[in-house]
Amino acid sequence: MAKLTTDEVKHIAKLSKLTLTDLEITKFRHQLFNVLTYMDELNEVETVDTPPTIQTTGLENVYRADKPGDCLPSSKAISTAKRVSENYIVTKGVLHK
Repeated sequence: MAKLTTDEVKHIAKLSKLTLTDLEITKFRHQLFNVLTYMDELNEVETVDTPPTIQTTGLENVYRADKPGDCLPSSKAISTAKRVSENYIVTKGVLHK
């Protein structure tokens, strides 16, 4: 694999919306080259007879069944709220335009 050019690293940085200094470009140029070289090595590994693997432990997600139970009454839930409207707690907005 040929070494990455400075322009290629700048292009990758632009696509990643990164602003890099000249020192960082030099540093990342070397690091990216090493990553791509390693990927070339991995591409040489024979995997034709290897089944696809998502995970290797055999573990599965285990969920418990929902069980109805005692819930906190809304009157108690809103009893310490500073502001309440129609049985809902009113808070400051977190999303702004």
